[in-house]
Amino acid sequence: MTVQDQIMMTLEDAFQPSLLSVENESHRHSVPADSETHFKVVLVTERFAGERSVKRHQLVYAVLAEFLAGPVHALALHTYTPQEWSETGAAPDSPDCRGGTGK
Repeated sequence: MTVQDQIMMTLEDAFQPSLLSVENESHRHSVPADSETHFKVVLVTERFAGERSVKRHQLVYAVLAEFLAGPVHALALHTYTPQEWSETGAAPDSPDCRGGTGK
């Protein structure tokens, strides 16, 4: 099972999201081919109601702590309530990598 699949399963179990997208963006960074180190997460759940962005991110980081201590180097988190998502409808694009040496 890929790291991406494991992250999806972990977030599904923890948040019961109405929408979840986990995109491996490692290819956009200076890392070896087929790496699973950089991810973009779009997570829509009622659990975020009443929580500020920082608290939402802390909740996700806590659930994914073992991944962040191991194979995952970076997460781009986009966290929404269902109402916010219905108003927004899309997460912002990730910026391009600004360097690194890659292998």
